[in-house]
Amino acid sequence: MNKKVSVFMMVFFALILTACSSSSSNSEAANYPDDQVEVIVPFASGGSSDLVSRTIATEMESGLGVPVTITNKTGGSGATGMLAVKNAQSDGYTLGYVPVEMSMLDGLGLADIKPDDFEYIGQLMTIPAAITVPADAPYDTIEDFVQYAKDNPGEIQIGNSGAGSIWHIAAAAFAQEADVDVEYVPYEGAAPAVTALMGGHISAVAVSPSEVSAGVASGDLKVLAVMGDERDPSLPDTPTMKESGYDVSVAGWGGFVAPKGTPEEALKKLRESFKEASDSDKFQKLMEDRGMIPAYKEGEEFKAYAEEQYDYFNELIPTIELNQ
Repeated sequence: MNKKVSVFMMVFFALILTACSSSSSNSEAANYPDDQVEVIVPFASGGSSDLVSRTIATEMESGLGVPVTITNKTGGSGATGMLAVKNAQSDGYTLGYVPVEMSMLDGLGLADIKPDDFEYIGQLMTIPAAITVPADAPYDTIEDFVQYAKDNPGEIQIGNSGAGSIWHIAAAAFAQEADVDVEYVPYEGAAPAVTALMGGHISAVAVSPSEVSAGVASGDLKVLAVMGDERDPSLPDTPTMKESGYDVSVAGWGGFVAPKGTPEEALKKLRESFKEASDSDKFQKLMEDRGMIPAYKEGEEFKAYAEEQYDYFNELIPTIELNQ
């Protein structure tokens, strides 16, 4: 075989292999999904992140035609779970729930996680922080709470969902604005923090209204103030911090992402089923029952918002004292 024929044959076979590879790739994309999809939640079961994710995952199953399972990977204020998503195969079969902490961890120096590390499926809701205390605590208003903290410096212990979490930042921002000295107690999620509050192990929590709703309904807890710009629909009689004279507003949010490089065909199907799930009666009822505020954003809009929040927290975090 002469040299020209040999070169021709090599090019010919290379083209065939490329075509086969492309055909196989297109076939896989067209058949997506043909296996179960896993959603990694970076906080413990029982909290709002877990509850929201499980509800959406269940609703997405009908649109995708495959099981959508939840895996809780806790630690590092959500960093452990988010890093697992960031480093997962970008084949559309691993997704992640990302909270506001995704835009904070880099600024806190806790993990190399940035908004640009992911593909965005959609945002679901927003939830303000709420300063919550035992029902029998010796203060009934946020003003009384602040005065008690000033009279007893260092005695107040405020639980949160992890060092550097949004609820830790919320408590620290409040303490700075109110000029009080408190201790921050981290837990692996909001649910364990609320359990500790119910057990009398800490003085207060700065978590979402939904995460304390059961304790409030049972009469064991009371919410002194919420940290949103407006009163929370589930607590219409509870003032905002701003109404009470404290110029601070901190809220959480959450949505679904996929690893960077996930195929566009897979993202399209995921976004369609995600939107249907977020519009479902079941999810809307969950939002209403648990005091969360629906705030759907499609993929690119969600990405732009996460980047905006990244810039905001990188300016805020250096100005507050976290003492942990």
